[in-house]
Amino acid sequence: MKTDSSDLMVLRTSSLTGVLERELEHLILTGELKPGERLNEIQISTRFGTSRGPLREATRSLQAKGLVDIIRNRGVFVRSVSAKEALEIYDVRAAVFGLAGRLLADLVTDQILTRLNAFLDQMDEIAAGKDFDQYYPVNLAFHDYLVTSTGNETLVKEYKSFVNKLHLARARGLVQAGGLSVSNREHREMVDALASGNRERAQEAFFRHVERSKIRFRSTLEALDPPVES
Repeated sequence: MKTDSSDLMVLRTSSLTGVLERELEHLILTGELKPGERLNEIQISTRFGTSRGPLREATRSLQAKGLVDIIRNRGVFVRSVSAKEALEIYDVRAAVFGLAGRLLADLVTDQILTRLNAFLDQMDEIAAGKDFDQYYPVNLAFHDYLVTSTGNETLVKEYKSFVNKLHLARARGLVQAGGLSVSNREHREMVDALASGNRERAQEAFFRHVERSKIRFRSTLEALDPPVES
């Protein structure tokens, strides 16, 4: 089947849009583009050597993911997630992550457990040095591996959406709460629950981990903005 020039142009534009979307998402999730910051089309187009068309398509995709707001006659802004919204997301994320634990308890294999324990050992080593910048990406990879191992694509999509939004709100909560080692002890509880094959135990361990993360996040908020005594 022959592909004409118009088909190739659509393919190139679609491919470029996907690349731009991934690059901008990376800049947002790593904090280079900060919550509330306006995306300057001219600067971004120059940086990535592209026209504004694919860039606008990419920002619409990021809007659908909840990472940016497009405001008419004003532009595109990195989304800000309020403390209230973040706490609500933690509640829903706990339910979804608990379900992931329940599903995975029926699917777990020795190979999966070996991979999970390798993650735990790596995070223990990093936590001993209290190095958040090294710990955080490994922590994310650990959780991503747990969720994707369920094979439930709908669950994976929803979970990642929650995580992306929380990226915009929480930054260094684990360090400020002194919780790297504490968090990894909870990770070991989760893996032990999976190894037991008990669905209820796994669901509870996964749910409880997110609930505790919410508590750490809340304590960080209170440390940054303590309540006024009456």
